[in-house]
Parts: sequence; structure tokens; C-alpha cells
Amino acid sequence: DRSVGARLAGLIAAQHGNRGFGGQLQLRFRGCAGQSFGAFCIQGLDMVLHGEANDYVGKGMNGGRLVIVPPRASGLQAGNNVILGNTCLYGATGGQLFAHGRAGERFGVRNSGAQAVVEGAGDHCCEYMTGGVVVVLGATGRNVAAGMTGGVAYLLQQDDATAVRINRETVKLRSLAESAALATQLKALLEAHLVATGSPRAGEILAQWEEQQSRFIALVPPAEEEILGLSPSPVQAGTAIADAPMRA
Repeated sequence: DRSVGARLAGLIAAQHGNRGFGGQLQLRFRGCAGQSFGAFCIQGLDMVLHGEANDYVGKGMNGGRLVIVPPRASGLQAGNNVILGNTCLYGATGGQLFAHGRAGERFGVRNSGAQAVVEGAGDHCCEYMTGGVVVVLGATGRNVAAGMTGGVAYLLQQDDATAVRINRETVKLRSLAESAALATQLKALLEAHLVATGSPRAGEILAQWEEQQSRFIALVPPAEEEILGLSPSPVQAGTAIADAPMRA
């Protein structure tokens, strides 16, 4: 009903610590998860949900993998529908999340180490993020990356409005062409997302990778530039980035 997986993660951590568990548990769920699915997920837990989840998915997760996909009998186009709620990956320090659908508001807030791929997000995506990687393969709401000081986010440009929704106070907008590390990191996550969810959108992007790379904007805080081999002075990734006005 609530916090599915948290008790099991706690038992593992009590016996093995955050990184000491050498086993692998594969957990499969069907239906509608309540709040905090996969909260405090830990190394060795692989949790797959065929259905949808509420708020706080992956809250405080430290390791492991969460996968959320529509029921097999669903006729919905998953990439255009919400499959998990608000404030997901709140305070996460590690692990991976792959969701074949859209997330609600404040996705990745205070994320400091988890890697995630979703197919859309609401307002305030990556708010106060300090680490990890977030990939959004669809439209976002406003105020993306507000207070983001670490980690990297990748947005697939839908139109010129994509860049308008980004809060640029603490991040720079870069293109994948500026660093091989950016393209390598993104491609690896897209491949993992495709394997985990079967996402047609990820499959189409990877099938036309050379052409599709130019559609992505990388949001990079100054603290991450040297690690990714980027020069301190950004080269804006196209007119949509350079010329788009700020939105309050």
C-alpha cells in the first residue's frame, strides 16, 4: 500500500550495509502502487512494476533499480501518459529508475546520485539537484533545473519552448557535440531504458542516433564542466537555446 520495498531494503542494510549485499532479488508487481514505491531501494534490489505509482517513487534510494511500465494489456501510448507521481527520487543517492511514461512535478528534486530516464515531466524537474543524471524524453513543465548545482540533465527538445522552460541561474545549456562524455553517457542510459522498458521512443532515437543527438540539450552546472571535459565558456546548442527568452 505504501513504501513498498522500504522494509526489505532496511533489513538488507541492517545486515550488509549500503554496499555489502552481494545477492540479487528480483521483485515483480502488478497494479497501482501507493506512496513511496521503492523508497530507500538498495544495492541488489530490482523492482519492476507493471502499472502505475504515486508520489515519492525512489525516495532516498541508494542503489538497485526501479522499472515502471504500463500493464501489458494497456492500449495507451505510454510516453504521453503519466505513470508516476510527484517528488520522485527525492534525496536519492544512487541506483537507477526507468519509467515508460511521464512523471509529475518536482521529478529528481534533491537527487544527489540516482540515474533516471522518464518520457516527460511536470514543473520544477531537477530542482535543487546535486548529483546523478536525469534524462527526459518528452515535454517538461516550467522552471527546470532551479537551484541545480550538480549532476547532469538531458532534455529532448520538442520545440523552441523547451529551452524557455529552463531556469538558467545555476546551469549552462550545452550540446552533445561539445563533449564525447555527454553523448556516451546519454546513449548508455537510453540503451538501458530500452532494455528495461521496451520504450519505442528510446528505440527510435537510438536507431537514428547520429541525427537525433542534435535534438538534446544538456543542462550542466559549472561544477560538472571539468569532469565532463567541457570548456568553461559554453557554445550554445542552436538557435532555440541561444535566443529563447527567460520565463519567470
